[in-house]
Amino acid sequence: MRKGQRNLKGDSVRAQVISSHGRHHIARDAEGRTYEAHRRGKKADVVVGDWVQLLAAGDNTAAIESVDNRENILFRQDEWRTKSLAANIDQLVIVYGSAPRFNPWFVWKALLAAHTAGIKPIIIRNKTDLTEGAEEAQAFLDELTALGYETHRLSATESTAETIAELDSIFNGQRSLLVGQSGMGKSTILNLLVESAKARTQEYSQALNLGRQTTTTTTLYDLDRADGCVIDSPGFQEFGLAHLELNDILRAMPDILEYIGGCRFVNCRHLKEPACSVKDAVEAGKISQARYDFYVAIVEELDRLQAW
Repeated sequence: MRKGQRNLKGDSVRAQVISSHGRHHIARDAEGRTYEAHRRGKKADVVVGDWVQLLAAGDNTAAIESVDNRENILFRQDEWRTKSLAANIDQLVIVYGSAPRFNPWFVWKALLAAHTAGIKPIIIRNKTDLTEGAEEAQAFLDELTALGYETHRLSATESTAETIAELDSIFNGQRSLLVGQSGMGKSTILNLLVESAKARTQEYSQALNLGRQTTTTTTLYDLDRADGCVIDSPGFQEFGLAHLELNDILRAMPDILEYIGGCRFVNCRHLKEPACSVKDAVEAGKISQARYDFYVAIVEELDRLQAW
């Protein structure tokens, strides 16, 4: 029996899910006891951050009887599957860096998903110590700042007092989900926030019998220096938005939303319609061509999925 666990067979317990791999979970109650928890039946509706009702079954295991109502949930969805990332969070922290080459569309998609879920987004430009791609990475951050988003720039590999203070100002007192494409330095940031992160990931991996699949596990960590927690998700390259609608996209793109009022047609979708104020704004340089191209691609992709 591992430290922090005990056999409470037959007891009903409220706990928070702090690590997940598929339908296998680690949950922690208010007293700090942890349980290897499994959802009853074939349901796969449990994500990290959820508060759940457990029924202890002995041998440090428990059955998840139900999931409490959520404040929010962030997920991504493509035409094949839906992937829930985390529940009950205050902010989504999106990390990108100049190398390996970042994809602006990944960041923009994450912003759309956060806005639709009612979650505050924060963007970190990491790896500022690198000269490769630095100009492009900074220009992108400047564009995001101009759009009204909270942005930060730092180098997590340079664990200076200034860097740690910057990270603390972002994460302290918040329930944060950390996302980014693979290779953007999320793990380095996590280790500055939670020194024991690697050890805990290994512990939960062993508990869930994941072997070398640790990097596929989503895990919640308490912050070292303050209240709050950070949820680390595996790196991924695409952020599917099949669950969004046209109005979700427009509301989450303030640079385009600003110009939708002058179109000839009330139901203008700002694609091929004539006398469109959005397209006029693009031609006048008031909306960047890259952002408009992104908008068109997302809307056309949703149209394709809905027609499929």
